[in-house]
Amino acid sequence: MKVFVGVSADFPEGAAAKVEALGRLVAVVRIGGELFAIGDTCSHAKCSLSEGDILLEEREIECWKHGSTFSLVDGKPQCLPATAPVPVYVILEDDGKVYVEVEG
Repeated sequence: MKVFVGVSADFPEGAAAKVEALGRLVAVVRIGGELFAIGDTCSHAKCSLSEGDILLEEREIECWKHGSTFSLVDGKPQCLPATAPVPVYVILEDDGKVYVEVEG
C-alpha cells in the first residue's frame, strides 16, 4: 500500500527524517537527490536510526548509540555490534509528494 509521508521539501539532502507509515517508523534519507526508506529502529539497540549520522558516500545510516551502520540500499548491518538487518521500503516521489510502500 502506498502511504503519503510528506512533501519533497520535508526531506533535505544528507539528512534523515522520521515518518510513520501504517504504524511503522521509517527513516527517510535523501542522498544525491535519491530517496531511501529504512526501518527507523536499530536491530541491536532498538534506538531511532533517524537520530544518527548519515554516511553519504557509503549510503549508510549510523546508530548513534553503539555505532552500527546500516546500508540504506538493503538494510544490512555494515559493522558490529548489529548483526540483523532492518527493513527497507520502496519510496516514491511524485509531483512533490513522497510515498512509502508498506504492506497493509
